[in-house]
Amino acid sequence: MSLQDELQSVLKEGLEKINHSTDLKEITNDIKVNLLGKKGEITKVLRGIKDLPNEEKPLVGQYANKVRDEIQTALANKQEILENEALNAKLSAEKIDVTLPGSTTRVGHPHVIQSIIDQICDMFMGMGYEVLSGPEVEEDKYNFEMMNLPKDHPARDMQDTFYITKEILMRTQTSPMQARTLEKHDFSKGPLKMISPGVVYRRDTDDPTHSHQFHQVEGIVIDENITMGDLKGTLEFLTHQLFGDKFDVRLRPSYFPFTEPSVEADITCFKCNGKGCDVCKNTGWIEVLGAGMVHPNVLEMAGVDSQKYGGFAFGLGPDRFAMLKYGVDDIRDFYLNDVRFLSQFN
Repeated sequence: MSLQDELQSVLKEGLEKINHSTDLKEITNDIKVNLLGKKGEITKVLRGIKDLPNEEKPLVGQYANKVRDEIQTALANKQEILENEALNAKLSAEKIDVTLPGSTTRVGHPHVIQSIIDQICDMFMGMGYEVLSGPEVEEDKYNFEMMNLPKDHPARDMQDTFYITKEILMRTQTSPMQARTLEKHDFSKGPLKMISPGVVYRRDTDDPTHSHQFHQVEGIVIDENITMGDLKGTLEFLTHQLFGDKFDVRLRPSYFPFTEPSVEADITCFKCNGKGCDVCKNTGWIEVLGAGMVHPNVLEMAGVDSQKYGGFAFGLGPDRFAMLKYGVDDIRDFYLNDVRFLSQFN
């Protein structure tokens, strides 16, 4: 059998294998290597060219190239067919029924504490207040001393503090921003009316009503001829906006180092509407915030003439407001990130 006959036989058998194959891996690996590889069938036949007469070698070489090209074309066509079949099978298995209803995407919403802070800020901005934020890592000077709490003042024990150094601490209240603003305010351009919302830190043991990290909104108004009546009117407006007009407000004498006189504000109990129950300890009232007239020492330390100017300050806890407004009895529920719980307040 001549070399051309052998090549023709390789071509015929190779095309039959290619046409009958249904395995893409077999086409790309086994059949291709067996026919066209360095040790493949065509290479084996071509080893006999060296024994041919010189005039026959070009003819056999040309025919060998023709056979190689025909096999390569057949392999490429078969590979394309099998790849398309595999793709169609995959698409068929993974097809999507576009007539089915789509999945509902859960949309986020502000945290309940942030919502109350936003309500408070919107209300005070409508009354002409500025909303200012300050550093959470604060100087002892602004956190305590300029709020009428010198280093030896016993009232410092009222606030268990996270100290970083002797003079640097995690703020225990947002009042330092009041002191910072008092230092810079130009009263020739008008009164100072501001609130300062933010996170504060105290070394409290976490329990249903306490947390080592919580929120405060503190405010201050300084001008000439400010009275306790202005303070009460502001607090009544605040509580009515947040809790409704059916709740009354009362002020009780209290003590805070940075205000004199100082008061605590109570509102009518949510649960019993003032009749007395276990929530309000049968008093009919629930404490919601502390306030008072700004102590003259606070004004003087900030360079403000306490004989000419006066005002009031207040501090409230949005976390506590949220607990009261929605009847939540454990403050920790707000921080556990349980979507089932938080979605109730959307």
